[in-house]
Amino acid sequence: MNKFLVDTPRSLALIVGHEKDRRRPHRRRWSTSAPTPAVPRSRARQANRSRPFTAMSGPPCPTAGTEVAWRRSIPRRCRGKPMSERPRRTSLRLFTLALLCAGAGYCYYDWNRVGPAVQAGIDRVHPKPEVAKAAPKEAPAVPVSAAEAKLGSFPEILTSLGTVQPYNTVLVRSRVDGQVVTINFDEGQIVHQGDLLVQIDPRPYQAALDQAKAKRQQDQANLDNTKRDLARSQSLIGNNYVTRQTLDTQTSSVAQLTAQVASDDAAIENATTQLSYATIKAPITGRVGFRLVDQGNIVNASSATGIVSIAQVEPISVVFTEPETTLAEITEGRKAGPMPVQALSSDGSRTLADGMLETFNNEIDTSSGTIRLKGTFANTDHKLWPGLSVSTKLRVKTLQDVVLIPFSAVQHGPNGLYAFVIGGDDKVEVRPIKVSFSDDTQAVVSDGLKSGERIVTAGQYRLQAHTPVRIVPDAGVKTAQRDS
Repeated sequence: MNKFLVDTPRSLALIVGHEKDRRRPHRRRWSTSAPTPAVPRSRARQANRSRPFTAMSGPPCPTAGTEVAWRRSIPRRCRGKPMSERPRRTSLRLFTLALLCAGAGYCYYDWNRVGPAVQAGIDRVHPKPEVAKAAPKEAPAVPVSAAEAKLGSFPEILTSLGTVQPYNTVLVRSRVDGQVVTINFDEGQIVHQGDLLVQIDPRPYQAALDQAKAKRQQDQANLDNTKRDLARSQSLIGNNYVTRQTLDTQTSSVAQLTAQVASDDAAIENATTQLSYATIKAPITGRVGFRLVDQGNIVNASSATGIVSIAQVEPISVVFTEPETTLAEITEGRKAGPMPVQALSSDGSRTLADGMLETFNNEIDTSSGTIRLKGTFANTDHKLWPGLSVSTKLRVKTLQDVVLIPFSAVQHGPNGLYAFVIGGDDKVEVRPIKVSFSDDTQAVVSDGLKSGERIVTAGQYRLQAHTPVRIVPDAGVKTAQRDS
């Protein structure tokens, strides 16, 4: 049985009870000393509705010390809050107050930090009357570098990419069969025409030559003997000591042996040639590559592998391509004289060699719309190497009396190219221009500029139309004309 002790009219506390009863507060337990009769809920509602509403309407609250059996039987207005919730509400109020104080302090600090900047922005948008009436100050002059457009000559150059190729390439192979006795070159060295490269065992071919020579001597002796017999028969034919048939037979023998001796001479020549093939010499002057056969191996005349390759690097060639649309200019320029070609590193930063255009191909590559050209370079310093990728510059012609400006003065905009032109009042003007040709340093202006006008070459990022400028003393006014 649960028992409650009322300490105040609006606060109750549990004083006696079992754990099982506390877990099941919904089970109604009445005090045996003072049983309370059950009243139907509907009748209680009707009684409450008929009773006038007052602040203390309803059954009276139990007094302090009154024992009750069930806490829910106490009117709701008499229960109150548990004592354990009161300190929690006080802590929540203190935390809220501290949070508000911290927020107010941060707002005060932040306003002192950014307040002047905000006020300055407000003053710019909505200036004070005395500030608005003041005369606007002119913007300070921007320091720039400038140059003067000049008339000069400009070489029309076609740039492209090419590949270095040997002027001649030879794959040295054996023309006879045999064993490699000696190798007389080092890989990568420069050899000259006629230098000994490889020696093949010559003994079989020397024996064949000796045999051919011995055969000729034998046939020559028979021929000499037959000729003497023929001479005796011719001296005796007049006295009828020799028949005509014998004379004819001896004449035929002389002719047959003469032909045999001639055949022996050819055999000797062939044996001599085969013997010479056993000694392999350099056919051209150039640089040898890796050897493909080592000493002691057997080589065959029918082998396609070869022994070593020789590449002629003095002179050397560069094969490059140009668009088919430039073929007419190249043809006209070649009629006027030799056309210089310059070979540079693949990134164009270093000049490797200067040469001349030698020829161009007899047809256009239909797949790419380009034509192949070949330039020749002396290459005495061996800067060009077979297979090297290079950039090329082909000078087609030289333009005369054109307006030249530094390439750094050309600016790119949404409507095309333009330049900042400095007027007489030292203020810049945005001038659209047209550039027909250019290189890394200069540009040819075909429209938009005249000779003598000053243009900005450095410091354009701070400029706009009508901006005053000041030419820095250390730069001065540079001329754009280049010595040619």
